[in-house]
Amino acid sequence: MATTETPSRIVCNIDFDRNGRQAGYCRAPLSRNTAGWGTVEIPIVVVKNGTGPTVLLTGGVHGDEYEGPIAISRLAQSLDPAKVQGRVIMMPAVNMPAVLSDTRLSPVDNWDINRCFPGNPKGTFSQMLAHFLDSVILPMADISVDMHTAGHSADSALSTNMHYLPDPAMREKTMAAAAAFGAPYNVVFGGVDEGSTFTSCVERRGIVSLGTELGGWGRVSIEGVRIGRRGIDNILKHMGVIEGVPDMSQRDGSAATSHKMVRDPSAYVFAPKAGLFEPTHDVGEEVVESEVAGYLHFVEDVDVPPIVLHYKKSGVLWFGAGPGRVTRGDSIGVVMEDFRDNWS
Repeated sequence: MATTETPSRIVCNIDFDRNGRQAGYCRAPLSRNTAGWGTVEIPIVVVKNGTGPTVLLTGGVHGDEYEGPIAISRLAQSLDPAKVQGRVIMMPAVNMPAVLSDTRLSPVDNWDINRCFPGNPKGTFSQMLAHFLDSVILPMADISVDMHTAGHSADSALSTNMHYLPDPAMREKTMAAAAAFGAPYNVVFGGVDEGSTFTSCVERRGIVSLGTELGGWGRVSIEGVRIGRRGIDNILKHMGVIEGVPDMSQRDGSAATSHKMVRDPSAYVFAPKAGLFEPTHDVGEEVVESEVAGYLHFVEDVDVPPIVLHYKKSGVLWFGAGPGRVTRGDSIGVVMEDFRDNWS
């Protein structure tokens, strides 16, 4: 894997040190049968004024996740430079080929960019783009908010998320930012194959890293967009980039975000075979250890009874299966429990 000292092949026409609003494109080379010198144009808006921290907002890392790109685009079109103290870098559609094809994976190389950080400038398109984010964009940031949903693969309770950080000071700083964002939940988690994600890349640079999960099932969540748009305003206020106090109130009457965790493999329910999955709970519902999580049906086989799947721990359902038909090894449920500051 290439080091971040290797120059990026992606060209960006933005002067990141100039005050005011700049809107343009990062041009990533993509030679095609019909365009030998073709490029992919990735939109970027930078608003800077005076001195202050830099907030990086990214959406569209996966092309079938919509709430983040909508929320960031709205901010990019409305943010007044005169009201900013610092810099806001907004990239609402990072993985443009995937965004245009409405897919999680890039149609160029069939890679999940969020599994190939820190990337490689001489690698595939996704590796080249990951390297650009890590080597060119990230070093400017004081905080990164990378906005995701569950896409077509699942549904999710509306939440921010972060990894459990061994450094207590950075863990406290990140949890404070998550509380300021003001989603109903913040999930401290250890996921599947996390070492090559954008979140891990940000953390390795010592930058505050927040992700989001603001819906899923391949549609735009009205509440997910509202929480996302309010959340990035809240982050700008929390960082002192714009004036104001973050609004962290919840629609259920709660005053603040509920901190949860997904700490070990027992939080996950996986499909043991391919079949048609019938869930028993919606995301956000409380579930109990040993309770039925759902039924895996084999409707193509006469008289074959369904497999009954059970939760392995009690808590609140963070993720639920999206498509009805699942493949062996797919995660069809993830349970979050109340956060405890003890990862041992």
